[in-house]
Amino acid sequence: MKKWLGIALASVMVFALAACGGNNGNNQASPSASSSPSASSESPSASSDPNESGAEKLQPEPGASLVIWEDENQRAFVETIAKEFEEKYGVPVKMEKVAPPEQVTKLTTDGPAGLAADVVVFPSDQIGRAATAGLILPNDVYEEETKNSSLENAVNAVTFDGVLYGYPYTVETYALIYNKKLIPEAPKSFEEVIEFAKTFNDPKNNKYAMMWELQQFYYDFGFLATTGGYMFGDNGTNKDDIGLNNEGAVKGGQFLQRLHKELLPIKTGDVNYDIKKGLFTGGTLAMDINGPWALTDYRNAGIDIGVAPLPTIDGNKFVSFSGVKAYYVNANTKYPNASKLFAHYIFSKEAQLKNFEMNGILPANKEVAEDPKVKSDEVTIAFLEQFANSVPMPAIPEMGSVWNPITAAITEIWDEGKDVKASLDKAVNQIKEGIASGQQ
Repeated sequence: MKKWLGIALASVMVFALAACGGNNGNNQASPSASSSPSASSESPSASSDPNESGAEKLQPEPGASLVIWEDENQRAFVETIAKEFEEKYGVPVKMEKVAPPEQVTKLTTDGPAGLAADVVVFPSDQIGRAATAGLILPNDVYEEETKNSSLENAVNAVTFDGVLYGYPYTVETYALIYNKKLIPEAPKSFEEVIEFAKTFNDPKNNKYAMMWELQQFYYDFGFLATTGGYMFGDNGTNKDDIGLNNEGAVKGGQFLQRLHKELLPIKTGDVNYDIKKGLFTGGTLAMDINGPWALTDYRNAGIDIGVAPLPTIDGNKFVSFSGVKAYYVNANTKYPNASKLFAHYIFSKEAQLKNFEMNGILPANKEVAEDPKVKSDEVTIAFLEQFANSVPMPAIPEMGSVWNPITAAITEIWDEGKDVKASLDKAVNQIKEGIASGQQ
């Protein structure tokens, strides 16, 4: 999970190619989503009975066999679902290990060459690349079911340019992880955090009330957004509307400067994931802004942890960045019907509940989120509560122009105490120049 975070921040950059995937025997050029036979109601493998719904019409192509790319930590789950699917539809499914953040880059070359998996998995911030390049098919047959059954933020995250592509199965965001031995109850506001720090902090002994990865704008974004800033307008899709230097963002930057003085008097480069983990597991860090990917290390260290939504700022709920992992159908698959059937089957509420039981994933399905097994897990509920107040990381390619300028601005604001408005204005101007030059 930690790896997902690091690569998600760089997903709009160029990835190194992973090893070749399984060959499904298709060497056709990539068709557009609109011209794909699977997107047509006249698919030869579909029933023509007008009384059947789109889902009921869909039947796997004769002789179909599928490949899915997934992370190794999902193998046991995928193979369990694949066995069930084969028993029901007679279609065998093989899993090949490919890390989700690498899949769009790999699909770019392997898809048109007929070497890619039929069903792929990747973080939602990469959907723009995949959809623009015509690499994935719309989730058309199961569109209404997906929208009705999934958390709203999850649906938004797997939709690009008004088209639903993904079958979302798990959501991710960061929240407040705290050591109950050091602070029994999670603070509700950052004012409470600051008050706690006054009696807990001891920088000479590396003892701090709270930390997050200061050099990662993935986390810093929330401080600007909670007070009214935003990345791009129109729900992250309007490259011409950048809200990182508006009045709210400036207020958030000024609050960051206060936190530097009163909460975390260190430089942005003095904390990273491993340093923070060492302090937390060593008992000298009381609270950590982190994601579910950190829980295993903390539990293995014997820490009695709690998880809560992030503290408010001036009464405003903290707005975190979030991501969604979803299944997508390769636009070049030989078996689009079988692929859509399998993507739907492995995304279903029954499958998501099983994935929660096996791997502790945060479900994207609304009914699963309300299941007693999930509701009884305080950690999962806390992350889902924070997710409800999150915004998906924008998927448009122009995000590639954002990271370096805004990270430099946060460094100026935090480390050097420079004028917040001036630093943010400079960053936004650089972002606009990068977008105009096409340097994503």
